[in-house]
Amino acid sequence: MIRAAVSTPYLRACLNTTRQTTKRFAMSNNPVRTFVAEATIPKLKDSSLFRHAAYVNSEWITSDKTFSVYDPATGKEIGKLPEMGGEDTTKAIQAASEAFKSWSQTTGKQRHDLLKKWYDLTMANTEDLATILTWENGKTYAEAKGEIAYGASFFEWFAEEAVRSYGNVIPSHIPSQRFITIKQPVGVVGVITPWNFPNAMITRKVGAALAAGCTVVIKPGAETPYSALALCELAERAGIPKGVINVVTTHEKVAEVGKELCTNPIVKKISFTGSTGVGKMLMAQSSGTMKKISMELGGNAPFIVFDDADVDAAVEGVLACKFRGTGQTCVCANRIYVQKGIYALFASKLAEKVGKFRVGHGFNADTTHGPLINDKAVEKVKRHIDDAVSKGGELLVGGKHVGGNFIEPAVVANMTQEMAIAGEETFGPVAGLFEFSTEEEVLEYANKTEFGLASYFYSRDIGRIWRVAEKLEAGMVGANSPILSSCYTPFGGIKESGVGREGSMYGMDDYLNIKYINMGGI
Repeated sequence: MIRAAVSTPYLRACLNTTRQTTKRFAMSNNPVRTFVAEATIPKLKDSSLFRHAAYVNSEWITSDKTFSVYDPATGKEIGKLPEMGGEDTTKAIQAASEAFKSWSQTTGKQRHDLLKKWYDLTMANTEDLATILTWENGKTYAEAKGEIAYGASFFEWFAEEAVRSYGNVIPSHIPSQRFITIKQPVGVVGVITPWNFPNAMITRKVGAALAAGCTVVIKPGAETPYSALALCELAERAGIPKGVINVVTTHEKVAEVGKELCTNPIVKKISFTGSTGVGKMLMAQSSGTMKKISMELGGNAPFIVFDDADVDAAVEGVLACKFRGTGQTCVCANRIYVQKGIYALFASKLAEKVGKFRVGHGFNADTTHGPLINDKAVEKVKRHIDDAVSKGGELLVGGKHVGGNFIEPAVVANMTQEMAIAGEETFGPVAGLFEFSTEEEVLEYANKTEFGLASYFYSRDIGRIWRVAEKLEAGMVGANSPILSSCYTPFGGIKESGVGREGSMYGMDDYLNIKYINMGGI
């Protein structure tokens, strides 16, 4: 059981899974215990955080044309927001451009102070922000609170980085000249975020952008815009100036808004988290104006368990890594490779644990896993399970669609490379177990993908740990660790999983230009 690594609220929430004893391997049709989708929505302590308007130039924008946001657990409407398009986005870009003139001239200390206030306000309103997040996203309330703390950490981290944007003095080979470099903000940044981390995906990008001296126009996920708007309310209270942060809401005109952000020459950088297909399209659109690009795209993460691993720790690792957010994260384990000697033991232990999960509304106290985001997500998970079973996979536990957007977390044994899960990201709560024999074999399987975001493995052989960590083709590797994300460490992938890094000491780099100055006549 993993204990020492639990150091943040987000990590503790991810690891908060049921610990139970092991039974046998053959557990087909063993159901996950399911609870009703209905729940009492907690009343917000501060109802002004729940904004039914977009946010442009420090004004709350409403419109006669709206789209609805729904609770994925019940299908009930949460509220309506303005359906904005290209012209609205242009106005937001212009507001951000005007604000950039003064914001870019603030000192690092001034930006530090405002980001720190934003952090303090976020932490003070954790419960309300988590309530909004669970309501629109579906993840459990405990996990939502973990995300709020995790998201806020980027404000704190980048507040501290704002005062450390150092340049250099380069030794000159010419006696009468001096060479120096300085770093300057790139300008207006277009931020496009997904629904699965509606708070943290924004804070990780916007914290870095503001710390660097940039201004932003944000297009949040259409399924989860209220979290973004709540952050804007707190930013205003923190004193962040007019036009520095703008949020454009849309559902039907997502492509139109995205195109305007990518093609408008005023926007100097695009930061996007989402699918590889959309990322490629946005990169192509941005190429006409040679924007800086940060892309955190799709994943197909392998999770390898060698026969010398601590099996119990590896099982707990899969529970945390595979099933957090009901499997809807880009760094979730997607292919679980278990060495032949411990395969049956590992499978039975994992299936028994997953069989104790409780599916239900995120506000129900007994719920361990909430709904998938929508019916399309449900259909993909069902397709992956059906495909595996039709090709010889053994469903050890779960996998039943229990209504609405709820599907039981599942474990499928006897997986092969011909099954859809081997090549496609499931983005749902299905743990497919592949058997392997040798280190060389599993490395070939693990790297046989166009993606390279995250990889995980468990072993107690120090030589193997070094070898495998170096040979896995991924931007991030968890060796005996199931959770990679923190504000202190770089987040990002290689191959078709994206470009650039977020968080850490490297996180501001893509929001800054390096200017070289040659001083002559000395």
